[in-house]
Amino acid sequence: MTSTEARPAIDFPSTVGVWWTSDAWTIGAACEVARDIERMGFGSLWYGEAYGKETLTQAGAFLNATEGLVVGTGIANIHARDPIAAESGARTLTALHPGRFVLGLGISHGPLVERGRGGTYTKPLATTRDYLQRMDAVPEQVEPGVRPVRLLAALGPKMIELSGTGADGAHPYLVLPAQTQVTRDALGPGKWVVSEQAVAVTGVNGATEEDALRRAHAHLEIYSGLPNYRNSWLRQGFDESDLVRGGSERLARAVVGIGDPKTAADSLRAHLDAGADHVLVQALGDSPFDDPRPALEALAGELF
Repeated sequence: MTSTEARPAIDFPSTVGVWWTSDAWTIGAACEVARDIERMGFGSLWYGEAYGKETLTQAGAFLNATEGLVVGTGIANIHARDPIAAESGARTLTALHPGRFVLGLGISHGPLVERGRGGTYTKPLATTRDYLQRMDAVPEQVEPGVRPVRLLAALGPKMIELSGTGADGAHPYLVLPAQTQVTRDALGPGKWVVSEQAVAVTGVNGATEEDALRRAHAHLEIYSGLPNYRNSWLRQGFDESDLVRGGSERLARAVVGIGDPKTAADSLRAHLDAGADHVLVQALGDSPFDDPRPALEALAGELF
């Protein structure tokens, strides 16, 4: 694709979606959650790819289980499949569910790639650029004229630039609204910006402010050890004292929406005000695999 090519459409039913990884759930139970998310009024469901499920198969299950929910990969790890498989699978899902599938792609992280998959993690920008170019070269044999929406997990300026020249926009994760605005300003109005925002909601199932802060720190535990996120936070104005494992309290309160449902909903709206087309709420619990629906129900009452 070219940087001047018009972005393909995404038929988001609403401006707020959900980011939730169901790796510890059976696919049948995860599909029930997807249906409930759609019923609540959320416009999309996005999820990561680490160990539990293959991402394109999971997307097909969620798309078939729902009626109008947009499904996005947040992200499909480019080390998990070759560019031909990624592009062909995305075209197939797009043809079957027009306007409802988004292929979010990312380079992942060195420890996950090298220790988790036995791969090689070098030159992330060049590797991603080559991957996108090889996707573009896949001939239109089965689904002519069908082009899936393609977003990149983009935190640094060079990857953000590539998300505009080699993709249809960016999927920022664990960023402040100010960074959403940086991404929007860099990409201009013609590209998609879909930002994630974690929240720790108080008052749901008796959760206190202390519970919420503890959940925020637990959420940041892994990310605070990954160079990509550490460098991203330094660019956003934090310093080394904030990068302790689990993050400082300043970092936790800045990047996680902590508070009652209205406060959490306001943290989502801040990304929309900063230029995001769509914002994804990640409802934190005591475990990454807790049922997100109680918190999402409380948020839906503030959002829709």
